[in-house]
Amino acid sequence: MLNILAEMFSYTFLVRAMVVGLLVSLCAALLGVSLVLKRYSMIGDGLSHVGFGTLAIATAMNAAPLTVSIPVVVLAAFLLLRISENGKIKGDAAIALISTSSLAIGVVVVSLTTGMNTDVCNYMFGSILAMSKSDVVLSVALASVVLVLFVLFYNKIFAVTFDESFARATGVKASLYNMLIALLTAITIVLGMRMMGALLISSLIIFPALTSMRVCKKFRSVTICSAVVSLLCFFSGVVLSYIHAIPTGASVVLINIAAFLLFWAAGTLKRRSIK
Repeated sequence: MLNILAEMFSYTFLVRAMVVGLLVSLCAALLGVSLVLKRYSMIGDGLSHVGFGTLAIATAMNAAPLTVSIPVVVLAAFLLLRISENGKIKGDAAIALISTSSLAIGVVVVSLTTGMNTDVCNYMFGSILAMSKSDVVLSVALASVVLVLFVLFYNKIFAVTFDESFARATGVKASLYNMLIALLTAITIVLGMRMMGALLISSLIIFPALTSMRVCKKFRSVTICSAVVSLLCFFSGVVLSYIHAIPTGASVVLINIAAFLLFWAAGTLKRRSIK
């Protein structure tokens, strides 16, 4: 195993991919806990479809993908929040509305211009070769902001996650924290989508949180466990992908499924032992 790891890290593109992937996985896991508990976990899937649409358009226009996609995905995240807060359209319906529209627009633009070329397929299914130095810098900055947010404002995030009305009554600016979480989630999705693909990136948000909740019951323990599980699953997934030459995104999801089943079994045994 040590020989395999040494061989892996001798490739510069794999080192970049590992750094970006681990940091994105950490951010997705931390943000995912709040999103899952607020029943807003599918925002990752919706924003990834928006991201694919904008990346497809950027590719067709020969524009810088991140420069185009990040602002659009952030605006989509804020729009989803506004629609949900109005109450006329529920969160899941709003996500479906925006995600399918964006995906359809992206597919039409691609079919009329460049066609389904390698770049577009990489964004759809992910590619470990897509990571660049700018991705590393952006992922480090993103991880720093997310960690600072959770360390310094843990109590306020806890309050907003479990009882937004009570949080507002106690003076917490719930809308500000919701917008901040939406902003960071949007950037996380765009960064991770280049490696995991638009079809699988939401797994980084959903699986670690759900896995941790099988065993942990407190918000703090779920958050910490989710971060650790996400990092271990991503690392194991990349190693599995390298050894068996299978897509990175699919490998990471398979490891997450195995972890979920393991934690689910452990949680079941724990509850039975208590009874």
